[in-house]
Amino acid sequence: MINEQVRDREIRLIGENGEQLGIMSAKDAMKIAREANLDLVKIAPTAKPPVCKIIDYGKYRYEMARKEKEAKKKQKTVEVKEVRLSPNIDTNDLNTKMNNARKFLEKGNKVKITLRFRGREMAHMGASKHILDDFAESLSDVAVVEKPAKLEGRSMSIVLAEKR
Repeated sequence: MINEQVRDREIRLIGENGEQLGIMSAKDAMKIAREANLDLVKIAPTAKPPVCKIIDYGKYRYEMARKEKEAKKKQKTVEVKEVRLSPNIDTNDLNTKMNNARKFLEKGNKVKITLRFRGREMAHMGASKHILDDFAESLSDVAVVEKPAKLEGRSMSIVLAEKR
């Protein structure tokens, strides 16, 4: 809330340089703000009495947006990369997929390893679970199993995350 929107009977006022000006009515605070050619901005509406500050509102909004942008920069988004396998995969192909998964994990991403079944492979799903287990075991130096092997329709998947 700014300027005329502040309609509380009593407010605690903070001056433009951060000094406490005490508790007063909103009208008196508005007069002081107008004399300084600045805005009266309610900073802490839940406090008793509410806290208002005399500042340049445009500058205040700019500072808040800048702080928010700075906080966003420091965030890191974790992506989930997927590696797809089939039950009759050869060892060299499996090693290539393992190296790709290792690269993803080292970059800080999570890796979802999916074992896809087609046609008659559906009959031997249980026998193929060891492929996922071996995959996770070989990456155990850099990764931990976040979600164990789970059957979802025609595929079985496991999620690995980087070791802390």
